[in-house]
Amino acid sequence: MEHRLVGAIETALGWSGAEALGKDFARGSMEHPELISRVLTPNRMLDIAMRRSLNRPQFRVFRESEEVHPAIYFTDSISPRGQSIPMVNMHSLARLLREGATVILDQANVFDPTMEVACRALQWWTHERVQVNAYLTTNEASGFPLHWDDHDVVVVQLAGEKEWEVRGTSRAVPMYRDADPNNTPSEEIIWAGAMKPGDVMHIPRGHWHQATRNGRGSGSSLHVTFGITKRTGANWLAWLGDWCREHEIFRHDLDRWDGAGTQALRTAATRLIDERPPADFLAAYEQAMPLPRHVPFLEIFGQLDATVCTTHFPPQLRENQDTVEVLASGKKLTFAAKALPSLRLLLSGKPVPLAQAATVVGADVVEVADILVKEEICAALTPELSSGYTGLVTNAVC
Repeated sequence: MEHRLVGAIETALGWSGAEALGKDFARGSMEHPELISRVLTPNRMLDIAMRRSLNRPQFRVFRESEEVHPAIYFTDSISPRGQSIPMVNMHSLARLLREGATVILDQANVFDPTMEVACRALQWWTHERVQVNAYLTTNEASGFPLHWDDHDVVVVQLAGEKEWEVRGTSRAVPMYRDADPNNTPSEEIIWAGAMKPGDVMHIPRGHWHQATRNGRGSGSSLHVTFGITKRTGANWLAWLGDWCREHEIFRHDLDRWDGAGTQALRTAATRLIDERPPADFLAAYEQAMPLPRHVPFLEIFGQLDATVCTTHFPPQLRENQDTVEVLASGKKLTFAAKALPSLRLLLSGKPVPLAQAATVVGADVVEVADILVKEEICAALTPELSSGYTGLVTNAVC
């Protein structure tokens, strides 16, 4: 999938792929400023908050680096039948923003199609899970105090300006579940300055950082942070722990007095490591991801006229002599070899108008699309979902 935001991030950071992710701090600026407002605006973020029933920690407000109690800006909306639904009180939220506050929307990709498609594109690019959080800060509000994240982040400044300080690590590649709490910040300041609209920054896991508008007077800032959680050696070993149960030797009780048995166990563990290397774990991880949420296609609403592949990671195509296999989200579908051109188009990650596709690869594309939609590898391209691609991803037969 060729997504304009992914390409802009690569260019800004001087990358030619995702290989540099998680290695070194990097910073740059996008070449196309019109892309910025297309990603997200302050008003669109507030519109998401207004129209949905959100709860902490999905939606939080901070003031003077302290979290504001949800009771101050949440109100129970009572239906005519007496049903209570928690909703953001927009009057209270407006007051907090006028005074100076930071509003955080976690996993904006769950609520907004543009954010959903951007995260999917980044997942196809990195082959790792991605979520995006949005941060709207007004006046001289400060954000989180100096802290580190247990995942790599890519920060994109969308509106206004915000002061940042990024420091080195005080523990190499720290983890959420770790042997050390890693509570002492590093003294090494790698970069400090203002992020302006269009600026992009990559902060590897474990680097201390903080952002604030203290001292900047009236105004606002909006940035999104794409959190990218890469697999580690610890994840691989945990995966091996599940596979070891296939072998009887690992299911026996550990014998405190049998030295020979202990040696046999060590030998079996070494053999298991050789049998299932990290590459197998990474491939299995992609296949183990469940199918994503999407609007189901129902024939009663009309014909299927456009689709798009919505799997978390790019489906694999395996070509055999007479057949083609599609592997995605733990499923394996087998098609006749003649379906290969249609499959390449439909699984490109780009929107596919079926009438146009039929003129390119043949009428069989409609039947193949129908199968992929029923198996939930692809989704019907509804107007709402289509809006997440408009101006950011060209269609597959453009």
